[in-house]
Amino acid sequence: MRTKAEIGYDTRLESDVVLTRVDAALGWIRKNSLWPMPMGLACCAIEFMATAASRFDISRFGSEVARFSPRQADVMIVAGTVTYKMALAVKRIYDQMPNPKWVIAMGACASTGGMYRSYAVLQGVDRILPVDVYVAGCPPRPEALLDALLKLQKKISTQPVVSNLVVADVFKRQPNDEILQSEQATAEDAVPAQP
Repeated sequence: MRTKAEIGYDTRLESDVVLTRVDAALGWIRKNSLWPMPMGLACCAIEFMATAASRFDISRFGSEVARFSPRQADVMIVAGTVTYKMALAVKRIYDQMPNPKWVIAMGACASTGGMYRSYAVLQGVDRILPVDVYVAGCPPRPEALLDALLKLQKKISTQPVVSNLVVADVFKRQPNDEILQSEQATAEDAVPAQP
């Protein structure tokens, strides 16, 4: 089984034809169009803003569209200290994101609670969310966030897409006997009982 998705080009064919697998093409599309949902909770959010600025230019990786609506995002970047009071809101926003979705824990506070060992601070966002990539630092440099984005893109490109599709129950055929029985049952329900 191949674990690396490649897009191949055969020079013997016409110049308008590219040969590839559907899984590889969909993986390439997914990894190059990640829209982040920034959860800027502390000083790491400033570093995330710097990553989106012109010097570091996160748009090179297809992630310049920072969406503040969870229904339009597929990568949550938790940047900063997560308190127990804020944890429920973070979890609720994560649940509102459509699948597939990924999480980047940015900074020491989001990864492990950082220097805050108190009753009010969640000791790592991975206690409430499945984290895909951890970014070390306090606060981490924008280059570290870009490196985490590259690692997430590599992870996404190796995940199968087509094999995860499930055929809906609507398309599954029933044997003719079951169809007849269900039609008879609905016809009997529709006719009122005679007194």
